[in-house]
Amino acid sequence: MKDTDIKRLLYAHLLCIFSIILSIFIPSFFLENFSILETHLTWLCICSVFVTAVNLILYLVVKSNVSSKRSSLSYKVTRFLKCCIYLLMSCFSFHVIFVLYGAPLIELVLETFLLAVILSTFTTVPCLCLLGPNFKAWLRVFSRNGVTSIWENSLQITTISSFIGTWLGAFPIPLDWGRPWQEWPISCTLGATFGYVAGLVISPLWIYWNRKKLTYKSN
Repeated sequence: MKDTDIKRLLYAHLLCIFSIILSIFIPSFFLENFSILETHLTWLCICSVFVTAVNLILYLVVKSNVSSKRSSLSYKVTRFLKCCIYLLMSCFSFHVIFVLYGAPLIELVLETFLLAVILSTFTTVPCLCLLGPNFKAWLRVFSRNGVTSIWENSLQITTISSFIGTWLGAFPIPLDWGRPWQEWPISCTLGATFGYVAGLVISPLWIYWNRKKLTYKSN
């Protein structure tokens, strides 16, 4: 494992963190009274767009060259449509899971769905960019000893930390504190965001710390 690969991973993750920071500050110049709490749903949409755009840019820069067959227009269109289907399935699946875990079934449907969208942005979008619409590859990466590169290793960490952050974000909701950020789903989306950022910071450091122990099998 080369230190240059870890540096590339770190720079990519810093760019992802920067996209979240931009989603907080840039809209305030164009939207009146914009803030994470007061216009939370608007911020969720903007953050999802920013993070997705950065992931797509990183995919175009980092992804290795593909064969001529895979660079054909028909292949790209088919791949794009499959990715859209995977992303929609992810959003609806997360929405159903949130409802099963206690989210309002009829009320606050938009809020619950946008929580599913932001979580899909932090988890499914990076998987689609790195692994493509290949469910077997997803199972391989998230199985024990299934990763084949530091990028897949970091994908494991950021995805898991996003899920943990969302789960931890639900704990303050039933508490009788009367805080604005306790409204559904603000604390969960903030938890998912902090979890995602934590994963982006921790994964390069963890990989660098364990670089002599890590070995990757060829795919």
